[in-house]
Amino acid sequence: MIKIYPYELELGKMNRLRVVKAVDFGMYLDGGDAGEILLPARYVPEGCSVGDELDVFLYLDSEERLVATTQTPLAQVGDFAYLQVAWVNNYGAFLDWGLMKDLFVPFREQKLKMQRGRSYIVHLHIDEESYRLMASAKVEHYLSDEMPPYSEGDEVQVLVWQKTDLGFKVIVDNRFSGLVYDNDLFRPLHTGDRMQAYIKQVRPDGKLDVTLQKQGREAVDDFSQVLLEHLQHNAGRTSLCDKSPAEEIYAMFGVSKKVFKKAVGDLYKKRLIEITDEGLRLV
Repeated sequence: MIKIYPYELELGKMNRLRVVKAVDFGMYLDGGDAGEILLPARYVPEGCSVGDELDVFLYLDSEERLVATTQTPLAQVGDFAYLQVAWVNNYGAFLDWGLMKDLFVPFREQKLKMQRGRSYIVHLHIDEESYRLMASAKVEHYLSDEMPPYSEGDEVQVLVWQKTDLGFKVIVDNRFSGLVYDNDLFRPLHTGDRMQAYIKQVRPDGKLDVTLQKQGREAVDDFSQVLLEHLQHNAGRTSLCDKSPAEEIYAMFGVSKKVFKKAVGDLYKKRLIEITDEGLRLV
């Protein structure tokens, strides 16, 4: 972070800066002690004028000059992301991250030699020696080794990292490593998927077991209400029942067959639904 009164500029992140000068080729933004920062004309919003404040992303151009853009990259410094290789050369690979200047991954930061057209999970950071924005495929080096501050049932956001013999490794809240076990899966997962998940267990060593749906009675109660409302808004009927394929249940409701069956049983015991040969029907 570059501390500049009255701003704190963050290279590789979004910053709010004031327009101080208009020129034929763009606008200059107030960068404090870093000097005026060019926002090229192609990125200047319509109607923008001197004195306006803009949210811009700061990076170094091909000549290592600080430059701004109103484009939003697919990831910022400190993020983990799933990005595609745009091209490679003798120095490394370059990833498409939504900006005109591609993101560099030197060979030393690649686990296997990256191939053009393929996508990889990487971490974005600023190189301490060159101060350049770059990415690394050695993801495990950038995950926190602190004890995760979670409890069972906490809601988290995960990025699917890689398949293992036990299940899928995931990156939890852009910070911690977690694992979704195969026996907890009720839908296909792919590297790069992002989704909401829940903490199943925090192990003594800090490792996280993660599940894609709420656990226990809370999950059943929540979905029982969802199923009831679905029936109420669909003429009191659905063709799905506890014998329907798990894939069809997930496609319709986004839950496992186990949770679906428990919710059906719950509503049936409360005499709110009937189970027929055609599916479920409100009483």
